[in-house]
Amino acid sequence: MGKGGKPDGGDGFEEASRDGCEQENMAAWLLGVNTLKIQPFKLPNLGPRDVLIRLKAVGICGSDVHLFKNMRCADFVVKEPMVIGHECAGFVEEVGSEVKHLVPGDRVALEPGINCKRCELCKQGRYNLCPEMKFFGSPPTHGCLANQVVHPGDLCFKLPDNVSLEEGAMCEPLSVGVHACRRASVGPETNVLVMGAGPIGLVTLLAARAFEAPRIVVADVNDHCLSVAKALGAHEIVKVSTNIEEVAEEVAKIKEAMGTRVDVSFDCAGFNKTMATALSATGSGGKVCLVGMGQRELTLPLTSAAAREVDVIGIFRYKNTWPLCLELLRSSKVDVKPLITHRFGFSQKEVEKAFETSAGGGNAIKVMFNL
Repeated sequence: MGKGGKPDGGDGFEEASRDGCEQENMAAWLLGVNTLKIQPFKLPNLGPRDVLIRLKAVGICGSDVHLFKNMRCADFVVKEPMVIGHECAGFVEEVGSEVKHLVPGDRVALEPGINCKRCELCKQGRYNLCPEMKFFGSPPTHGCLANQVVHPGDLCFKLPDNVSLEEGAMCEPLSVGVHACRRASVGPETNVLVMGAGPIGLVTLLAARAFEAPRIVVADVNDHCLSVAKALGAHEIVKVSTNIEEVAEEVAKIKEAMGTRVDVSFDCAGFNKTMATALSATGSGGKVCLVGMGQRELTLPLTSAAAREVDVIGIFRYKNTWPLCLELLRSSKVDVKPLITHRFGFSQKEVEKAFETSAGGGNAIKVMFNL
């Protein structure tokens, strides 16, 4: 294992090297629909700006489940076997010659996207939109559900002492909520509606609270998800249906629950019904941020929204969010621990069970591997 580090709350973090004495690096490979197999994963050579990480916590995202079930997620199609996963944290085992901010044994959270740093979008600071982005577990780039990965050092962020490796892995989904709140300019005068109380809806709720939104209403079709949202700090919750004919009635319920104007709505589901509800519920001059991607194409009542100057904005992943996420966790302004509902080890049987659990819905929110 790693040189000189210790896992959370434990000793015996055995030393290892890359000279052949260590165990072969293994990873979870997506081979076909509903087919994952733990197989050897050869790593690239460590570059001068790279870091070798032994992963200890890896979460399953909804996009991982889409790839597992369909061999595609939106426009990203799996065409050949690949390693899956992109939410992760672990120990530094080795650093490249030019890496000065990390040493072996450091605990780090990994930002999964490697941008080109040369295109106009990267130069403008919008590197999340880089057309040459290589993102963990997004075809054709291999992911991080493995014993070890090699990753650029500038995308590895040292964890505060009071932040666990699991919480470090949760920086990835939390980053989506943080980026959404930044894009929508959420603040102390912004009343927020969150459509959808799945994992991304819940981290958006947590981010909106951290950004000091004075009132947050969460709507969902699932009673359990709504109860979790309430426990995490939603001021009110509203049960809705999947029937698009009920939008007007449900908008009235949302407005009543809010008790004041809806300034920003986040659609964290991404369906015709949820987006139509968000557009109709948002006050004149407000914003609707599309976060979820439930449907590849949407048919929406944009004319009435345009007449009220409701801005529609999108988000794609995130940018420059890890430092803020880690500070929110360190300061306890955000607590992601209640979102981790299931934990599995890294064996063939447990990997299969973990993906079945995540894909099955039920009471599962975040399924986490402890490697």
